[in-house]
Amino acid sequence: MSILKLRELIKDVKVAMFTTTDHDGLIRSRPLQTLDIDAQEGVGELWFFTSNKSPKVDEIADDQHVNLSYADPVHHRFVSVSGTATASRDLEMIRRLWKPVHKAWFPEGIDDPSLTVIHVRIIQAEYWDAPSSDIVNAFGIAKAIMLGETYEPGENEKLRLRELADADSGR
Repeated sequence: MSILKLRELIKDVKVAMFTTTDHDGLIRSRPLQTLDIDAQEGVGELWFFTSNKSPKVDEIADDQHVNLSYADPVHHRFVSVSGTATASRDLEMIRRLWKPVHKAWFPEGIDDPSLTVIHVRIIQAEYWDAPSSDIVNAFGIAKAIMLGETYEPGENEKLRLRELADADSGR
């Protein structure tokens, strides 16, 4: 899989489940809208807005390792992204990503003091992409049952962009 394939798989999935580890070591997920994916060859970065008062900001400060899950059940596509996250008040990035609809969450616009950018550097991604047709899936399941085989619904592939040590050091 290439980073361009990853971008293609998640571009129409507007909301990901963003997973962090809380202060008690528990895994915690919540929906977060993906604002942008930088998909240059060998580099993968995702961008999100949040409030600096959100617990996820503190959780990222304690442990940068995050996971994002994207699901497109209509097209039978699922993606898991692992990476490291940072939260900042990067005004240049805020201006680039800002849309008027964001005022619903940040009433003061780009000057809202709580507006924070989450930047995720992708370490690894994995996807599952099955045929979109229910008929094709049903046929594949029936065939596997009749032949006594395991049903293989479609493609499953991993992409590793960087080593964990590189991602942790910010390279």
